[in-house]
Order: sequence, then C-alpha cells, then structure tokens
Amino acid sequence: MVADSKTSHFEKLRSANLGFPRMGRQRELKFALEGYWAGKRTEQELLDTASALRKEHWKLQQAAGIHFIPSNDFSLYDQVLDALVLVGATPERFGNGPVTLERYFAMARNCREQTAMEMTKWFDTNYHYLVPEWSAGISFQIDTTKLLGEVREAHSLGIETRPVLIGPLTLLLLGKGVDGFDPMMLLPKLTAAYKRILKALVAEGIKWIQIDEPMLVTDLEASARDAYRQVYAELKSVPLNLMLTTYFDSVGDNLQTAIELDTAGLHIDVVRAPEQLRVTLGALKPEQILSVGCVEGRNIWLTDFSSVTPLLDEAVSQLGPDRVLIAPSCSLLHAPHDLRSEVKLSPRIKGWLRFAEEKLAEIVALTSHDEAAYQANAAAVADRGVAETTSNPKVRTALAALQDQDFRRRSPYPQRALVQRKELGLPLLPTTTIGSFPQTAEVRKHRAAAKHGHETVETYEAFLKETIAQCIREQERIGLDVLVHGEFERNDMVEYFAEFLDGFAFTENGWVQSYGSRCVKPPVIYGDVSRPAPMTLKWTDYARSLTSRPLKGMLTGPITILQWSFVRNDIPRRQTAWQIALALRDEVEDLEAAGIRIIQVDEPALREGLPLRCADWPAYLEWAVKAFKLATSGVGDETQIHTHMCYCEFEDILPSIAALDADVISMESARSRMELLEAFRAHKYPNEIGPGVYDIHSPRVPSADEMRELLTLALDVLKPEQVWVNPDCGLKTRGWPETVSALENMCRAASELRVQISA
Repeated sequence: MVADSKTSHFEKLRSANLGFPRMGRQRELKFALEGYWAGKRTEQELLDTASALRKEHWKLQQAAGIHFIPSNDFSLYDQVLDALVLVGATPERFGNGPVTLERYFAMARNCREQTAMEMTKWFDTNYHYLVPEWSAGISFQIDTTKLLGEVREAHSLGIETRPVLIGPLTLLLLGKGVDGFDPMMLLPKLTAAYKRILKALVAEGIKWIQIDEPMLVTDLEASARDAYRQVYAELKSVPLNLMLTTYFDSVGDNLQTAIELDTAGLHIDVVRAPEQLRVTLGALKPEQILSVGCVEGRNIWLTDFSSVTPLLDEAVSQLGPDRVLIAPSCSLLHAPHDLRSEVKLSPRIKGWLRFAEEKLAEIVALTSHDEAAYQANAAAVADRGVAETTSNPKVRTALAALQDQDFRRRSPYPQRALVQRKELGLPLLPTTTIGSFPQTAEVRKHRAAAKHGHETVETYEAFLKETIAQCIREQERIGLDVLVHGEFERNDMVEYFAEFLDGFAFTENGWVQSYGSRCVKPPVIYGDVSRPAPMTLKWTDYARSLTSRPLKGMLTGPITILQWSFVRNDIPRRQTAWQIALALRDEVEDLEAAGIRIIQVDEPALREGLPLRCADWPAYLEWAVKAFKLATSGVGDETQIHTHMCYCEFEDILPSIAALDADVISMESARSRMELLEAFRAHKYPNEIGPGVYDIHSPRVPSADEMRELLTLALDVLKPEQVWVNPDCGLKTRGWPETVSALENMCRAASELRVQISA
C-alpha cells in the first residue's frame, strides 16, 4: 500500500479484537485467586479484582482505537468451564442448580467429594481447558449472570462490546460422553440453550456477537458438518449478527460448510494459513463481512506489514472497506500483556517484539494506514533480518553432519531392559516421582534474592545443598525406589534450561496463562541454539553423592522447550528443534559419564505441537520424534531413558510415542482412571509405563486404597514388569505436608500390590 494514494480507499476499515489476556499487567488475578483459595481473601475481594481488571482492559482497547471490543473473554479459571455454566451443562456429578464460586472451583481444582474435571490442551496451544462431560441428565438451565453482567459493566463505562461465546459445536465436540453416552444426543437441547442466550443478548441491545468455532479448522466427519448446518439454521432465527470465528489453521474443506451457516461475518486466520484468503473471498456471500486475522495472536514477533498489506489489498479490493475487519489471528490470551516493563531486555531484540497491547497498536496502524507506523515497522523488520546474532555457523555445520545412527539407540529395548534391570536392581512396581518437589516460599525467596544480587552465590548454593539433602533424606524415609534432586534451583522447566543456552532471550513480565492461576514466562528463541556448558550436572551429581539409591537426572525435551518458548519465525521449527536436541544430547552424555543411570527427558508438549489436520501429522511427527531420539540416543544400554507426558490425548499418536523408544514413559492417568491405558494395550506397547496414580493439581491427598485401586486397573491392562508407580506430574506447586502424605500412601499401595502379585 502507498499511503497517499490509497488512504481514502481504506477510510472505512474497522478493527476488532478477539480476546485479551486476563491476568493483568502484574498478574493481579493470579494473586487474587491464590489468596482466595488460601482463605486470605474474601469472595468479594476476588470479584472486585476481576472487575477492576476487566474495566482496565476494556479502556485500554478503547484508547487504542479498537472498534469491536470483546466481553465475556475474561474468566476466573477457564472459558470452557464458563461456557458450561452459561448453558447449564456442568457435570452432573457436581450437582445441579446455580453454580456458586465454591462449586465452580471444585469442578476445576477438586474437592473432598469429587475429583476435578479432566484438563487437556486447547487445540495446539499450551493453554489447558477443562473437558466437558456429556451425559443424559444435564439440565441446560442457562445462567447468563456473567455474560450479561460483563456487557452491562462495559456499558456503564460507555463501551459497547461484542460478547464472545464458544460455539455450540466446538463446545460439544471438545467434550466426552460419560459411560459411553453419545454427546450428539444433546444437540437439540444445547441448541435451544444457545437460542435462549442469544435472545437474552438481543434483549440487552447487543447487535454483534463473536461465536468461536475453531473446530471448523479440524478434520470433521460429514455428520459433524450436518450438525453445524442444523444448529446454525436454528440460531439464524434470532435477529443478531454472528461473527463466526475460526483460528489456528485453515478452514480448508470445511469452508463450504462455514459459508452455508450464513452468519453475518466470518473470521479466518491468515497468519497460520494465508493461502485460505483467496478462496474465502471467492466463497463469501454478498454483504457477508470478512474478519482478517493478520496479526499473530500466539507469538510475540512484530508483524511484517509488507507481507500483510497485499492480503489486505486483495480483501479490500474485492469486498470494499466496509466489509473487511482487521483483527489478530486469535485471542490475545496467548500473548503477554505489554512491553512497557521490559527494561532489562536487549533494546535491539525488544524492538522486534510485540505483546498484547502492542499488537492492538499494530491492528490499529493497519486499519488506519498510519504512514509513520509503516515506516517504523519496515525499519524494525529490516534490522531483525540483518542481525548477526541470530546465526551460528558451528551449529548449522553440526546439523548438516548428522547421520542415521545419531537418531537410534545402540540396542533394541528388550535387550536394554535386561541390562538395566541388572544394573538398577529395582523391585516390581518401582516408585518414583516426576521430578520437582514443593517450591516453598523459602525456596522462591532465596532464588529471587540470588537472582537480584541480594544474596551471595555462596549463601544461595549452601541453601540449595541443604534443601536437596533434606529432600533426599525425606524420599529415602518415605521409601521411594528412584529418587530425584527436587529441582529447587529451577524457576521453570523451560526457562531454567534456556538460561544456559545461547540463542535465547528472557523477559521480566512476559507471563501467559497456562491454566487457572498458573502462569508461565516463555523464553524467547531469537537465534541459533547451542550449549556452552553443562546445565544440570552440578546439582544432579551432588544429589547422587548423597544416596545409594538410583537417582534420576531431569531434563526438558527439545519439543517441549520449542513449544513452550516464543519461537523464532524466520527459520523452520524443525531446524530449531534439532538445534535444541543437539544441546540436550551433550547434557545427557555428561550425566551418563557422571554415573547417572536414569535420565528423564520430559516431552509433555509432543502432542501439543501436532498440527490440527491429520494430513499434516506425519511430517511433524517425523521430525519431532527424531528430535527426541537425537537428544537421547547417544547413551549406552545400561542407561535408562525416561520421558513424561501429561494432559493430552495419546491415542492418536501411539505409534510415534513408541517410536521415541524411551525405556519408560510416565503420564497423567488419575483423573481419567487409567482410561488411556487401553490404547497402550491395543497398540501392544512393549516398553515400561508409569501411569499417574494421583492428581497433583489438587491439594487433596488420596488414600492408599484409592491409589491401589488405580494401580489394579493398570495391572488389568499391563504386565507387572511394565508398571512404574508415580504421581501424575511434578510436585512443584504442592505443599510439603500433602506431598509427604500422598507419597507415603503411594508407596504403601505399591508395597501392598507387590505382596499380592508375589503371593
């Protein structure tokens, strides 16, 4: 675009935002939630904090110049749980009637009477949602308190919002039937509930709503497409403009279905799938509005305006400016809040980044065609392109020299297993943990003091040594068979490693929500990755010196480091993943040389990175599996490689999980009551498995009987020599008393079952 010749052509362009980060600039919501859960804040204090954040976020979007500002995108825990409350479809096992705040959090975080709802990843992001449980007795008594309350709250500020709803088919398809129940049986009732909600919005004077249907970018069966047509034919009778919103990939072969729904507008993600713009333009109905998601909502790099403008030119030329909206590709929930407080970040790298507030400015600049903003953008893009710090010739040479043998273990698993059993001397049903132990306030205080120079290195390391020693002694007392050092020196399972690696930069406040109050601060991969020195050897070797029992070395895998970082977008992701794998390979070999015979390389994000379309799976899985094998295949047969995965659907990728060739895999299983092990049995998975026997995301301490029952279910599926006993995940977020009690019960359950098996 040339400003002076086309400015008038774009005068009618409008902007939209699809959602905004919830936690607040200083994570105010996180601390309010945790204070409430700890009994240190009242319910009203929590709600007041939430209200203040919503008002602040609406005002800053208004001040930025956004035309369509969302409401109902804010949540105290999870937007899917909020949608279930809205439509009256919370799980029957938690009771019926109005959902109190106590019941709301019980569904999310466990209570004495019930385990919490299952969590899994929101499409291919690192955000976790609570999985709907569909059963015949759901009431579908709608509760519009939150939805309409937020609309009115914004209206009182003089801001007219576009409320956000998760679409009915996405909500239904993201859930699971209870005891074999077919969720599609609920479609008529669910549709009726949505009609009542839309009518309530009409009565409130709302003209537009954003209805999110990201399931439209996945592979849908014909029956699902028919269901879409059936539902939206009913919703069309409500006099309301629907912006049908898709993101994370191309609508592809579902485009005709999306158009047939005859909504007033359609949003598409042209960051992930720019090729879909042209075909969508040709398919739109007359007067239908197109929302062009051209500013990346999931990563933090600045938008290259020179790449976006041809897409906008094409859209405006065919539709006219009054039928085009400019928007982020998806909700900005997945981006940090703003760059203003990033004072330590390299000014040059900071100039290449855009957080949520800065992305709003990009959207407005593209909408208004701000010439100064275009010039500044071009300068920043050019600067990033010529930065000498982003490329390392040694790393690229090492990648080019890789051979087939670098991607495979020396012997097959059955042969390794015999060697390892002799080397380790473990009992049946060996007990262990996933790695981390409670990060107490004292641990966090010392780590922060050392980081900010308020405590000497010597004082901090003396504290770590004593803390690790106490952890080893406690694990021995509890009776665990394989110990860990506790990870007290680690702030985060990705950021800790990134701090030792070249090619990474770090933010001070680049927090994003993972689930509930849990926030993560992903490091920024801006250049080629390499390992200048060992990362974990010092503390792992120290812990090993304190015990005669086997001790696990703990590493985060290459795909998880990739997925849980803000990844550079100027080279293929595969190339960055293999760079990380080479760095980890060096670390694995150093641990082995120090006598560590069990090394866990966690890959909880392996499935998270899976493309949303099945046709794209093989290419991703091929290089992702190779990244893990590149990191782990340099060790001898006597060294046992573990991996850990959690909160994802494994069934679809079991052949690839098997291809990792890890000696032991541990995973989340407690909330689903070992349900996923059936898939491992069907696949005839040959290696060892540690199905989690208790949910660490809750303060609830399960009894030994409860854990023994879960282990018995596992032993119905697996051979005893295949089974390890461990929690679902790391214990970082738990307190010591509950951790000790739970692990004592876990070891008791394993011991009792050993006796039973031997009898």
